[in-house]
This record gives sequence, C-alpha cells and structure tokens, in this order.
Amino acid sequence: MKVTIDPDSGFCFGVKKTIEIAENELKQNSKLICVGEIVHNQEEIKRLEKNGLKTVSPNDLENLNKVDILIRAHGEPPSTYETAERNNLKIIEGTCPIVLKLQDKIGKAYEEMRETGGQVVIFGKSGHPEVIGLLGQTENNAIIINGIGDLNIIDFQKPIRLFAQTTKSKTDYHEIIEEIYEKVKFLNSDKKDFEHYNSICGQVSNRVLKLKNFCQSNEVIIFVSGKNSSNGKYLYSICKEMNLNSYFISSDSDLDETWFENVKTVGISGATSTPQWLMEQVAKKISRY
Repeated sequence: MKVTIDPDSGFCFGVKKTIEIAENELKQNSKLICVGEIVHNQEEIKRLEKNGLKTVSPNDLENLNKVDILIRAHGEPPSTYETAERNNLKIIEGTCPIVLKLQDKIGKAYEEMRETGGQVVIFGKSGHPEVIGLLGQTENNAIIINGIGDLNIIDFQKPIRLFAQTTKSKTDYHEIIEEIYEKVKFLNSDKKDFEHYNSICGQVSNRVLKLKNFCQSNEVIIFVSGKNSSNGKYLYSICKEMNLNSYFISSDSDLDETWFENVKTVGISGATSTPQWLMEQVAKKISRY
C-alpha cells in the first residue's frame, strides 16, 4: 500500500511563522502565554504545552501584569493591545502579515465610512478569532455576513466597503460581490458607492484545485485536522465531494483499519493548522496495516 502526504497541506505561512516565534521564545524562557489557542489543532497545542506554552483568553489579561504575551496568527482587536499596555504586558507579535494588512485596510475604510455614513461589511464566520480582530478595527460596528443569505442586513442605499476573512472561499465571495452589484445597480447613480477588496489568502484559496486532484489520485483520503478548524471543515468537504472514501481524523488514534482493506493508494492531507509531524505520524501508522 502506497501512502502519500499531500505536499500542499499543513501549516500556512502565517501559522508557521507564529509557531516558530513560540518555539524560539520557549527556548529562551520556560513559559510563554498565548492569547487564545495558538492554532486550531489540539495535538499541536499539547506538544507546545509540554514545552511551557500556556493559553489564556483575552479576558484573562486583566489579571496579568508585567509578563510577555504572544498574539497568534489570527490577530487580535485593538482592545487586547489596550489591555496589554494598561497592565504592562509585553506583546510578542505573531499576527499573520496578511491579516495585519487586512486589519489596517478595514480600519481605514471604517474611518471613511464614518464620515460618509456608510458601512463596512465583512464576509466571515461570526465569532471566529480572525473576524473578532477585524471587527475590532471598526469599534465592533462592521456588519458580519456569513453567506449570501445574510445580504438583507445591508442597507444598499448607503456606501458599502466589502472585505472577506482571509480563509473564506473565493467562489462564495465572488457570488456575494455579484449579488451586491445587482442590488446596487438599480439605485440612482448618485447613490452607487460600492467597493470590494481582495482580502482572501492566495495560499489557502489556491489549495482547492490541487486538493481536488490529490483526492482523485488516491483510493482513500485521510484528512487530518482539529475539530474546531473552520479551514479544516471546509477543505474536508472538498475531499468528501471528490472522493467518498474520505475520512476526517484528529489524530492517529481515530484511524480504522477496515478503511484500508484491499486499498493500494492512500492520500493524507490536512488543514492550514495541521502540523507536518502529525500527518507523518498518521502515515507511519497506516503503513503498518
């Protein structure tokens, strides 16, 4: 049985950068505090916790003083930085550069919309850490839409600045853009003020086509991801769509030997929050069947 790990799977640039920062800090200090889960993968969190990582919520920061805190790749709203400054907490910046740029763009758009009475709209998952950080750039006044079915909460008579969470589907985003254009074009010409921005990470969105090909090249697909990973759930849905013999697991203990009976090729893939070492561990166990 041939077992292949998807070469395009695993940590994206932003997550890899944050993990490296955490590892370097832990080499110098026995403990490190991270605001929120550093990555949506419990196996990776357990590994880092053994080396001294501690996870706290933004609310916990009020009880800390004069310690170093790591901001994860998802980013944080301005309120977290304000609390850190107030409590003499040293920030170790781990926010993904792409997310940082998006936060800045949304902040500037919000200032513009405040002057014109317009709206900042964000296509993203409500409550997702990245979206919380983006929402914070607008003093929590942006409109969050989870999909095309939420467009009714937008006032098309007012100016609109549309952004997307970096890990959302390009196809879904384009559908939303086209639908808003349809709504806006029937307005009087002096009220047409709609701008949208390409804020989806190319490394994530470009994986879809490659993942489809990978799924079709193997009889069985094992998708390794944390259960709380939105990106993992989305990419796994692609796997299942292309190959019915696709299985979602969080660790090698979730494997079922019966999945591999009379199978010659197995493909292993993972989310942008799935560490390479975990996929290799899964591959090793499968190879023993």
